[in-house]
Amino acid sequence: MRVISLSEVEPRPRHVAVGEFDGVHLGHRAVIAGSDTVLTFEPHPASVVRAGGGPKLLTTLELKTELIAELDVDELVVVPFDERFAHEEASEFIDAVLVEALTATHVSVGENFRFGHQAHGTAALLAADGRFATHVVPLVEVDGLPVSSTRIRNLLTDGQVDAAARLLGSPFRIRGEVVPGDQRGRELGFPTANLVPDPKLASPGHGVYACRVGEHLAAVNVGVRPTFGAGLHPLVEAYVLDFEGDLYGQRLTVEFIARLRGEERFGSVEELVAQMHRDVERTRELLASGVE
Repeated sequence: MRVISLSEVEPRPRHVAVGEFDGVHLGHRAVIAGSDTVLTFEPHPASVVRAGGGPKLLTTLELKTELIAELDVDELVVVPFDERFAHEEASEFIDAVLVEALTATHVSVGENFRFGHQAHGTAALLAADGRFATHVVPLVEVDGLPVSSTRIRNLLTDGQVDAAARLLGSPFRIRGEVVPGDQRGRELGFPTANLVPDPKLASPGHGVYACRVGEHLAAVNVGVRPTFGAGLHPLVEAYVLDFEGDLYGQRLTVEFIARLRGEERFGSVEELVAQMHRDVERTRELLASGVE
């Protein structure tokens, strides 16, 4: 899949799916299905048009690109979303982007898609334009409720990573550079690869999770390590099972499969170590049984 800017687009007939697609969840996948080109925006439009900034994102542009590439798409066109673009009228977006730049013959959007200055553009406006065919995709529902990025963020906050994965179509994942820690895990016999959560990105609620890191299983703690004091900054600490080596400075992708328990403050280090052994064994049991 080619990743290009709008200025790099070459004229040709296109089936274009348009949206922010944060998380590339089941609803987004329904919009993208059958399209050869995906048009998205960076940064998230809400971070530009809302005074308080946008929501915490489910995916960086890097991860979003990888997920879209798995959907048999030829091109991802990334439009820089800034104040100037935010003030373009909906008709300008249709004329300049969809028709002139992309020469779209088919346009696919979700039924709640909005665009243009003050979000005046709607799916109905696109459908009324005779220069291309418009496919308006109804909201996808799971368990009787619409799939949305907001719903997924709430599930993650509650630690329900398995339920979030059902809506996403794949496990929720985070990626970051492994940074040095205080070596406490190593001293306890459980050396961890530590990632600092990006405050602009969604993260599972504090707790311990069964995860995958590449080909390895991992028991992962998300939180502030309350056994060792108060006021510690949040970390994602991954104990990668059956791995020996140095991961410092490497970029690691952690896929969250199941929640094991909440984060706890233990009365002694010995109690903590005993629980960590149980967490590791539970991770092996869950992921060996095919829980995904």
